Amino acid sequence: MRSPQTGLARPQNTLGDFRLSTIALLFVALIAAASIPVLTHQLPPLADYVNHLARTYVINAIDSDRDLARYYMIDWEIIPNLMIDLIVPVLNLFTNVYVAGQIFTVLTFIVIISGTLALNRALFGRWSALPLIAIPLLYNGVMLVGVMNYVFGIGLALWAFAAWIVLRDRFWPWRIVVSTLFVVALFFCHLFAAGLYGLELLAFELHRLWLRRAEPLRPRLIDFVATGIPFLAVLVLLVSGPTWTIDDAAPYWELEGKLDGVLLAVIVYYPFVAYGMLSVVAVAAAYAAYRGTLRIHPVAWAIFVVGGVIYLAMPRALFAAHLADQRLPIALAFMLVACLDIELRTRLARQAFVGLLVGLVAVRVFEVQSVWDHLAYRTDDFLRSVKTMERGARVLVVRDYDTDTGEISDNGLVHAASLATIERSALVTTAFTVKGKHILQVRDEFRKFVETEDQLPPSVKYFVQAADRVQGGASYFWNLWPRKYDYVYILLTKKGAQSPDRRHLTLVHEGPGFQLYRVKKTG
Repeated sequence: MRSPQTGLARPQNTLGDFRLSTIALLFVALIAAASIPVLTHQLPPLADYVNHLARTYVINAIDSDRDLARYYMIDWEIIPNLMIDLIVPVLNLFTNVYVAGQIFTVLTFIVIISGTLALNRALFGRWSALPLIAIPLLYNGVMLVGVMNYVFGIGLALWAFAAWIVLRDRFWPWRIVVSTLFVVALFFCHLFAAGLYGLELLAFELHRLWLRRAEPLRPRLIDFVATGIPFLAVLVLLVSGPTWTIDDAAPYWELEGKLDGVLLAVIVYYPFVAYGMLSVVAVAAAYAAYRGTLRIHPVAWAIFVVGGVIYLAMPRALFAAHLADQRLPIALAFMLVACLDIELRTRLARQAFVGLLVGLVAVRVFEVQSVWDHLAYRTDDFLRSVKTMERGARVLVVRDYDTDTGEISDNGLVHAASLATIERSALVTTAFTVKGKHILQVRDEFRKFVETEDQLPPSVKYFVQAADRVQGGASYFWNLWPRKYDYVYILLTKKGAQSPDRRHLTLVHEGPGFQLYRVKKTG
């Protein structure tokens, strides 16, 4: 019997694959293994992660912390960037914020892989262990940027797509209601996460429109257009909140970097590891296809084409979100894995598949664990430097761009100063406090002390020049910085680098890739 919405014959039994209990056991075991780097590092070196974590800490602590209350306020608004703010503070009620962040990250892993399994089940009509092959992709270049709300949204979009397929030929109001609920939840993960769901439905419904091409056109088009009804909620939410009118640079498109975005889906730290893993998977897939045991759901081609066109058309920055286009390929990867099916007809085939799964996960975990273990000394040293500050300090962050390596392994330093907010209730210039993007806001009397446009920290060169005079009348927040701040972090410095301004700065702590200075008060 063929499924009316997919055009594929639905299997009538589960012979040739694992039992559901075995798939569940593999899921738990492999997710647990994949979570080892997260669970063994209090602060994973993900660029934006600690900044998000600091905000979730302030949400709970601001009512009982005079220093935080002096600098910050929480302004709950309808913005598409709230999921971590809704979940981690709840977890923080039962454990410290670092553990709460680790739990959220593991929960993200669970939602993504379970969503891939559920989508595969919806497409093929039976549970399969094949989607577990996507577990090594949980660590990817987009995750290393630390865009945690979006990454969580990838998993939720997979679940939403699976629900749409299951409900597609049932009583239509249920489908619309469930889809609308998912759209609202995805909006609060990230606007781009809602976009992922829209991409999935567009590809699926185009495929379905083609399958039903022999039927009258008008009812098919009405049915097709009705798919977009739930997305009216996005428009309502956008115009009800500040994101629609956010003051940011115009979107821009770049061809350069499109290939890099694809590579971000598979490369974490060492390209040769990614290419080796891909080669092994490609050989195994080619062999399975040769034996006639691997098949691709036709919806995969629609997703590939629609996703590819959207990826090429997407700008690099949109709604004040950077790397807008480069976030898409990793989401497409999970969708496409869910569109694969395999028949494991013999015990030997099933054993070989499990061996392949375990090997791939082990290689990826070893890669990430070894790099994070190496970087942990930097994080630990940074935390020690933070603890030398007095509570309620004001901290300026600058970067030495002349020694910036551009390595993704430097990501852990980019927002590490936000540890001062968690540990010392400090005002930190790099805190995410952009109006329309974040609920954490700086009080008016200190708003001119911090970065409010989500730009990179100032360079050491311009920072030094602004110590005693305003350069060219420009109203940079770091102008006359000795009068405003108690401490200065200089990131990406060379070991033993000389103080850039001995008249105003005293070295307090030097660590791998950073220096902490106390600002001298002169009167």
